[in-house]
Amino acid sequence: MNQLFKALNDPTRREILNLLKEKDMTAGEIANAFNITKPSISHHLDILNQAGLVTSEKKGQFVIYALNTTVLDDLLSWIITLKE
Repeated sequence: MNQLFKALNDPTRREILNLLKEKDMTAGEIANAFNITKPSISHHLDILNQAGLVTSEKKGQFVIYALNTTVLDDLLSWIITLKE
């Protein structure tokens, strides 16, 4: 769960999640939405992937990233138990 909170702590990573909420995207498409280097975007995507917040699938020469809401469902369920 520490990886999850670390991933959510960064505003760039949260914005990447917002982009992926709309549609699955390649790293290049994601990078086009930001004014930072492609290696930096790849680093952010790696952290999101390690936390389970995104999935990646290779299609030809591209890697397609998608939002993984299962981890968020688990997080919300845990948060709700704290209130009980």
